[in-house]
Amino acid sequence: MKENRKYLLGAAAVLAVWLGLALAAWFGPKQDVSVSERRKLEQMPELTAENVLSGSFMTDFESYSLDQFPLRDQFRQLKALFHYYCLGQKDNNGIYIAGGYAAKVEYPLDEKSVSYAVSRFQNVYDTYLKDTGSKIFFSIAPDKGFYLSEANGYPALDYADLTDQVTSRLPWAQYVDITGELTGGDYYRTDTHWRQERLLPAAAKLCQALGVPEPEAGDYTQTAVEKPFYGVYYGQAALPMEPETIYYLQSDLLKSCTVFNYENNKTTQVYDLEKLDSRDLYDVFLSGAAALLTIENPQAATDRELIVFRDSFGSSMVPLLIQGYKTVTVVDIRYLMSSLLGNFIDFHGQDVLFLYSTLVLNSSSTLK
Repeated sequence: MKENRKYLLGAAAVLAVWLGLALAAWFGPKQDVSVSERRKLEQMPELTAENVLSGSFMTDFESYSLDQFPLRDQFRQLKALFHYYCLGQKDNNGIYIAGGYAAKVEYPLDEKSVSYAVSRFQNVYDTYLKDTGSKIFFSIAPDKGFYLSEANGYPALDYADLTDQVTSRLPWAQYVDITGELTGGDYYRTDTHWRQERLLPAAAKLCQALGVPEPEAGDYTQTAVEKPFYGVYYGQAALPMEPETIYYLQSDLLKSCTVFNYENNKTTQVYDLEKLDSRDLYDVFLSGAAALLTIENPQAATDRELIVFRDSFGSSMVPLLIQGYKTVTVVDIRYLMSSLLGNFIDFHGQDVLFLYSTLVLNSSSTLK
């Protein structure tokens, strides 16, 4: 009798939990976005005869039910903790933790991707730069794995091979190696990107190559963003990590600069404080993802101009290069087809810097 009672109590508990979750899923409040994953969540699909007959309703409903499942973030974290600590897996969703820093397993080297990236840069050179007399430079922004992966027993990208493949095929660009001016601690613990307040040595190395004044720590005031920052790896890893603080380097010169965004025809400051209401606080640097920007420096001592072809790592680096130039044009060919550049930029011998991360070079399909 006691055994039957225990069985019935257990079955009733399971049924109650199931019923509670089902009711919460159907009638509980729906979330529009996942803050931790930085993406929109699926909403209830429209129920129509056409959707039902085609099968799309059930497919969309399955995605909706997974996204809107009650306590979804808590279950994700529980699963990640179980896999990471109980099963002894060394990563979760391709993200590992080393010394308190979350990083992505970036392996192996995708030679086709590197080749495609180089072909895009070569196309830009052949079409716009070849006969302009521009001084052209190339630098690679290493991802955190450069400093963390091999030292902590994770598969390591062959960074030397990556560098050789790029530099050997771009003889028209002077390579500037900034890997020695950075460490793993110069990156956010929970995010892909490097910390701007730690970039002055790397920025100085680039300025030396460009032949412009180097940024000095005394020229800047380190300003903290008040909101806590949860980087992209925080959501992907689904592991408990403390938020961190974003700092940006402000100066009187940078305050006087204006940034024109060709996508929305808006003029902003170098640090776009309106972006502090966005899902990604890193967007405070040059307003985040943007195809084409022009930065004007009214305090420039010369008429020199710079064009920077970059990915998101450049958003926090470019402000530290402005002091040597009257105008800096910032281009992201992930969002603007290179065949259209001539419609917006007059190429006439400006200094040119290609600054791309290993993450983009090893996954370059986004370059247009």
